[in-house]
Amino acid sequence: MSSSAPTPRALLIWDAPNMDMGLSAIVGGRPNSYQRPRFDAAGLWLLHQAAQLATDTGLDPDSIICEATLFTNVNEANVDGIHSWIDALRNIGFSVFAKPKETADSDVDDNMLEHLSLRISEGNLKLVVVASADGRNFQATLDDLAAKGVRAIVLGFAEECTWAMEDPNLTFVDVEDVDGLFQQPLPRIDLEHLPSGGAWLQPFRPLRALLNRSTDRSDSVVPELGPAITDDPHAKETLHV
Repeated sequence: MSSSAPTPRALLIWDAPNMDMGLSAIVGGRPNSYQRPRFDAAGLWLLHQAAQLATDTGLDPDSIICEATLFTNVNEANVDGIHSWIDALRNIGFSVFAKPKETADSDVDDNMLEHLSLRISEGNLKLVVVASADGRNFQATLDDLAAKGVRAIVLGFAEECTWAMEDPNLTFVDVEDVDGLFQQPLPRIDLEHLPSGGAWLQPFRPLRALLNRSTDRSDSVVPELGPAITDDPHAKETLHV
């Protein structure tokens, strides 16, 4: 008796703590309701990505299992406020992994990787989308998947995802390129189009986050600024700092 091939799967993993931090940095504080992502749009986008995969590979689009997951921490102080949000996500079709934020180390990084490893072990993963800027947590796994023929996409903020944009094995999609994900444009600052009066660039994370970092702080090294050394005596007249 011959066994049938496993049903193909498309998986979205939304790293809520990381994405919330990136959004807060861009808007300069707590996002208002118009600045928060619409997860129904994220779900529709995943369905469209799966349909495109089916077209490219000859799969039946209706046969692809589309799984949207969101991982989040729950603080005891905001249980009531987050309850309706989680219910709304589940009503859209998202599976939600919620973990109490008991200590600074009670994050969901390991849980996301465990779920991704589970889906990989099932042997039917064809498309994976990770909504996160955390390259240290995801990049190696995504590169391995891409090498095995799995379509690997990183969804995030371009300001924080240089690692994904520069990785030839991955496809990067900026959050504002997802149709309907935000109800209005985000107040992003482009260094090439600064206002004449200048603009504040908000930090990507609070300074106190340094206290909770691991001993590996290689991603905090600030590169040398300015142009390369040149012998041209007129270089200072033409280079922009």
